[in-house]
Amino acid sequence: MSSYLTSTIKQFEYYKSLGDKTFKQLTFDELQWQSHEDANSISIIVKHIVGNMLSRWTNFLTEDGEKEWRHRDEEFNATFTTYKDLITAWETGWKCLFDAITPLTEDDSEHIIYIRNQGHTVTEAINRQLAHYCFHIGQIVFLGKLLKASDWESLSIPKGGSITYNEDKFSKAKEKRHFTDYL
Repeated sequence: MSSYLTSTIKQFEYYKSLGDKTFKQLTFDELQWQSHEDANSISIIVKHIVGNMLSRWTNFLTEDGEKEWRHRDEEFNATFTTYKDLITAWETGWKCLFDAITPLTEDDSEHIIYIRNQGHTVTEAINRQLAHYCFHIGQIVFLGKLLKASDWESLSIPKGGSITYNEDKFSKAKEKRHFTDYL
């Protein structure tokens, strides 16, 4: 569980960084852009992720992950009025998540927690949320890339850069490391 938790925290940090790097490339107006009235803007996706994080990770081990105070449907209404408000909310959600999972130990891995009265081990609940956030952060990155077009700065190996990237990786000695190390 120790290596699982360490790896999971690094995964969450990595996906947060993809959102962070996307936001830095966009204006507030671009964060608000919707392809049509029923589509989610990046701003709305952020609001949903944050609402989910605050609900799931507040009192993670002792309360149901779907809090009575959460109003999920309202998460899909655009209400951020400034770039700073969006980033503050984003950081608040991630802080809640990291504050909940950083102190976990191996003894917690099989502890049962509930989300809408459905029991999950701590490991299952973490996996569920990691997949959920990856899904939405992928949407954020896709929309960012769509909005910036040729001005998009790649967040991974840029097109045409695989050979150079691999040469660098294979020039180093084999060692155990997380793929996010040295990014």
